Amino acid sequence: MDPTPGPRPPAVLPLAEDGYPAAGGVTRRPTGPAESARANRGWWDAAAPAYLAEHGSDLGDTDFLWCPEGLREADAHLLGDVAGRRVLEIGCGSAPCSRWLRLAGASPVALDVSGGMLARAAELNGSTGVAVPLLQADAGALPLADASVDLACSAFGGLPFVSDARAVLTEVARVLVPGGRLVASVNHPMRWPMPDSPDPDDLRVVASYFDRTPYVETDDRGRTVYVEHHRTIGDWVRAVVGAGFVLTDLVEPEWTPGRTQTWGQWSPERGALVPGTLVLVCDLPGQTV
Repeated sequence: MDPTPGPRPPAVLPLAEDGYPAAGGVTRRPTGPAESARANRGWWDAAAPAYLAEHGSDLGDTDFLWCPEGLREADAHLLGDVAGRRVLEIGCGSAPCSRWLRLAGASPVALDVSGGMLARAAELNGSTGVAVPLLQADAGALPLADASVDLACSAFGGLPFVSDARAVLTEVARVLVPGGRLVASVNHPMRWPMPDSPDPDDLRVVASYFDRTPYVETDDRGRTVYVEHHRTIGDWVRAVVGAGFVLTDLVEPEWTPGRTQTWGQWSPERGALVPGTLVLVCDLPGQTV
């Protein structure tokens, strides 16, 4: 693996009072791979400071948090023994998971589409003293050789924001060795038809679970600035199997006892009632690594 040095400069979008990109409008309409990638690159570039200010202490600098429910790789061991393994992290953000992997004895590469996120990752590489290679790239076009990594992981990184999940999973399968494993956490599909609220009183269906039309935010000129894609559980299973993986496990993490953080739609009260995260554990056929 030969990561490209240095991320591209982050894009500039107008910010709202909360520090996140201002949305001039919200709609539901189809979007393709290029539009989704371009919009989300710019959004995360602009949102990186606010997002990390809000969630950075929970994510940590050298920790591996799978989801807002509080499931950590140190407890779950979904990737198995990582010591000595080459690991690709997809959608790394500020790369705390990759630093945890490095401390656990792995050789990770942290990939993200956002230069803004990777700029913060580079700063943390220096301040923590745990440096990991950083790579800016689209998950649908991984600049890695065939069969060049043993494991791949994605903690809410990339997959919810791509228009063609099967194509991305096929690309991940290409860079994994036979017998390699991918573990990815995504929004639980049951979150889609309900309001984006942590209040359990808002547990009501307001949209169709079966409506796959992407959620799109636009700026004041009507340009697409954020896209998120919904898939049913069946869609995820078909995408995983269609990409050549064996679906080893589907994990729906329960809320960690004593955890008090509210994170968007996730909260202790709501987490006690319905799942918020789906974790896909996928193995590539072949000799076990």
